[in-house]
Amino acid sequence: MRPLEGIMVLDFSTLLPGPLATLLLAEAGAEIIKIERPGSGDEMRRYTPKFGGDSVNFALLNRGKRSIAIDLKAPGAVGRLDALLRRADVVVEQFRPGVMERLGLGYAQLKAINPRLVYCAITGYGSSGPRAQDAGHDLNYLAETGMLLLSAGADGTPVLPPALIADIGGGAYPAVINILLALQRRAATGEGCRLDVSMSDNLFALMYWAMGDGQVAGAWPRPGGGLFTGGSPRYQIYRTADDRFVAAAPLEDRFWANFCAEIGLAPSLRDDARAPSATRDAVASLIRAAPAAEWQRRFAGKDVCCAVAATLEEAMRDPHFAAHGLFDWSLSSAMGRIAAIPVPVAPEFRATPGDAQAPALGEANALLGDETT
Repeated sequence: MRPLEGIMVLDFSTLLPGPLATLLLAEAGAEIIKIERPGSGDEMRRYTPKFGGDSVNFALLNRGKRSIAIDLKAPGAVGRLDALLRRADVVVEQFRPGVMERLGLGYAQLKAINPRLVYCAITGYGSSGPRAQDAGHDLNYLAETGMLLLSAGADGTPVLPPALIADIGGGAYPAVINILLALQRRAATGEGCRLDVSMSDNLFALMYWAMGDGQVAGAWPRPGGGLFTGGSPRYQIYRTADDRFVAAAPLEDRFWANFCAEIGLAPSLRDDARAPSATRDAVASLIRAAPAAEWQRRFAGKDVCCAVAATLEEAMRDPHFAAHGLFDWSLSSAMGRIAAIPVPVAPEFRATPGDAQAPALGEANALLGDETT
């Protein structure tokens, strides 16, 4: 038995944060019913590339869910949802503060008919405060919390992050954590609650080290200056002779000593506290003198905390990840089958690896008791 079997979630969210959160709940056994607008549905359906009738992004995030298409602004919409709202264990929504209330679907309104409901609102800036009504996306949240300026390129310009950190690390994952905590408390008290998940608020935990350095030592990290922002030769990206990259993180002294010995760094430069820039430049010159394959060979089996940077395609073919079964679950459409998202839910809590599809828009409208959309 999967731990969330018997839990029903009404998902009013779109795009990434909410759908990823409910995907994790679905993989643990919850029944997820997406509530979408008629005609177009979740905006993510229209993205490219397509994987069947919808975008591959939508298909990956909504594997194994069901879909109801309903105009929430139409007269009687809430009434049509009444039976599901009374039966639901969790509601997930991602509108700006106040939108669900105006639709008749706010927490206080739903609590009156279902006091056991766990209601999770995911927003950019939380439901209160000066920015509560501001529009924003992942990059904006990174910029306003100080995270974006912790990384920069050679000219000092911040680097665009390769992942949607706020959406996932500040939104989807905290939402799942708090929903599970709320369900656990409900099991003891019988009462639900409202959860206010602010994607920007939750980014600060990811910068704990920078906050500590700044508050205690007055050493607020800057691009190219902090331990994790390019200031140390022990936490760097070095270019190889064939223009690939070595990600070097020999932070502890024992790893640093092994690393220095392996690359042949001059003993006079191994005390990197004396002249970090000189040591960093010397290491860069040594790594630049050999191709990536040579460094991969020399670092193999050594305690040096170094890796040649792989492409995503290479990583998905890596025997190590294959041995963990990360890509054993699959997603299918009329176009064929691809690997599903390897979600951070333990295999013990998921169904046996297998295939599933994303829902067609409105395929579950019969749950409303009629066939109209």
